[in-house]
Amino acid sequence: MNICIIGTGYVGLVTGTCLADFGLSVTCVDQDETKISLLNSGGVPIYEPNLEALIQKNISAGRLTFTTDLEKAVQQSKVIFIAVGTPPNHDGSTNLEQIEKVAQQIAASLNEYKVIVNKSTVPIGTATKIKEIINKNVIARSEVSLPQRKQGKQSHPQLKPIEFDVVANPEFLREGSAVYDFTHPDKIVIGTESPKALKIMQEIYRPLYLIDTPFVITNPETAELIKYACNAFLATKITFINEIANLCDKVGADVHQIAKAMGLDGRISPKFLHPGPGYGGSCFPKDTEALYHFASTCGYDFKLLKGVISANNRQRELMVEKIKHHLGNLKGKTIGILGLAFKQNTDDIRKSPAIDIIQLLLKEGVRIKCFDPLAMDNTKKILPNLTYCQDEYETAQDSDALVIATEWNQFRNLDLLKIKKLLKSPTLLDLRNLYDPEKVKLLGFIYEGVGRK
Repeated sequence: MNICIIGTGYVGLVTGTCLADFGLSVTCVDQDETKISLLNSGGVPIYEPNLEALIQKNISAGRLTFTTDLEKAVQQSKVIFIAVGTPPNHDGSTNLEQIEKVAQQIAASLNEYKVIVNKSTVPIGTATKIKEIINKNVIARSEVSLPQRKQGKQSHPQLKPIEFDVVANPEFLREGSAVYDFTHPDKIVIGTESPKALKIMQEIYRPLYLIDTPFVITNPETAELIKYACNAFLATKITFINEIANLCDKVGADVHQIAKAMGLDGRISPKFLHPGPGYGGSCFPKDTEALYHFASTCGYDFKLLKGVISANNRQRELMVEKIKHHLGNLKGKTIGILGLAFKQNTDDIRKSPAIDIIQLLLKEGVRIKCFDPLAMDNTKKILPNLTYCQDEYETAQDSDALVIATEWNQFRNLDLLKIKKLLKSPTLLDLRNLYDPEKVKLLGFIYEGVGRK
């Protein structure tokens, strides 16, 4: 079966590569000629563990190709996946311009029955909107120009309307483990009311069905809302444990013990109960705001989600307050920041808590030294005036305090005695709770984590 993937970002590239590894013939399309050239030369425009090797494997096997020719890719494929960006508008609503543009391009390229699958995260009702756009354009193509007929001019013979189905098939990939998540998913959600399209989708995902992956078959609207509901709930869970951590700081309780006890409750589970500077990345911030905005357009005030968004924004400010508590007036101080990516195993800095904290510190007149194993190149594009260091120890050198902002594994086993000698003041702000407070204090550090006073 020939598959076309439109968009080669995190979702499109991982989806296309993994489907090729399932034995399908996949063509990935992108309008960015530089990106396609890079992919065709064996390069990868994003960092994602195990992705590069999998791309090269499937290119060599002849199952994976990259092109800018959308029309040809659509016409040669039975199934077209849409995996383009849906960035937020200023009011938090979802910008669907790329979705609408792609729908029009697909309509102009249809030559026979296709299944059009939306992978992008979109508001409820977008599958219907895609169908309407394609229908409108297909009908326009099939009509014979009445003025031309009246004037006896030649025109193309009337085209029969081409049948197609639109399916909502949301992704649940985590950056840093996206390849594993695609090949070992918790679930596959397929939103369609077409038995024909459903059968084709089940055939695409047959390798996952064979390993007993649960399939949720529903209508497109429900499938679209499932994606938002999952991300909003996880964002709420993160925010809840952060709120408990903030309370722990006030009363001297240990949030790690609380989270452990909560996680032992089978109704809660221990996942996403890790306190820190708040959630970030390309999904949770965007999706929570999009769902809140969508609910508002439906006449519903989603107060819980509004509180989650507000508390998560405040969490960054509270982290800066921790730094101020130990250093006093921050103007002219030098602070070392370990970690720039929004989480480990990615170079993505979108809505990164570390970046937000740095920007707040800059407003206080702080000089920033920083290090991240992967995300420094991306950070330089937006914050070129920071001091970018070679490693953790250069970051600590002559800094008034060291802040751990991202939970990279290599930050979990620092030579703390060396760090202490390098710092102007032995102050360690561990915003990811990577260290045991008592052990670090015994080494002579002024130490503070999150919810572990």
